[in-house]
Order: sequence, then C-alpha cells, then structure tokens
Amino acid sequence: MKRIIAMLFAALMLVLPMGLSAEEGVININIATAEELQSIDGVGEVKATAIVADREVNGPFANVDDLTRVKGIGQKTVDRNRERLTVGETQ
Repeated sequence: MKRIIAMLFAALMLVLPMGLSAEEGVININIATAEELQSIDGVGEVKATAIVADREVNGPFANVDDLTRVKGIGQKTVDRNRERLTVGETQ
C-alpha cells in the first residue's frame, strides 16, 4: 500500500503543471500554459488560447482583474475564480 501511494505521489509530481502552485492550487495567469489555464472555471481551450495570445501581445497582467481585457472573459468569471488566480510577484 505504501508503494502504491509513493508511486501515485511521484506521478502527481511529474504531471503537476508549472503554472500551478502545488501547495495552494493557485494559477499564475502570467506564466500558465493554455492547458493549465483551462483548469479555470469557465475557461476552455479557445479562451485559454486567447489569454496566452493577449499576454504575448499586451504583456503580463498587472492584476487578476486585467483578465477581463481578454474577449470572452468577464468579471463574473474572474470573481468566481479569484481565490485561485494570481499574477505572481509584482515589481
């Protein structure tokens, strides 16, 4: 049983996306991949791709509310996911 748990834990560590914090389950919208962004409630493949494209054109998001500058992402989506979203360290 311990071996199975250890193997499951190791597998989880291998597939844990880099844009997510393992401890908090927080998604850094400035570094998350499109696949990682799809874990946001209300964000599918098209919106996730739009977030990445917006970030590449306009630069990093200054705050979580900036996510609404992406077509199809409204304030309700941001508010519903606010606890899980971050823009990382600000300078």
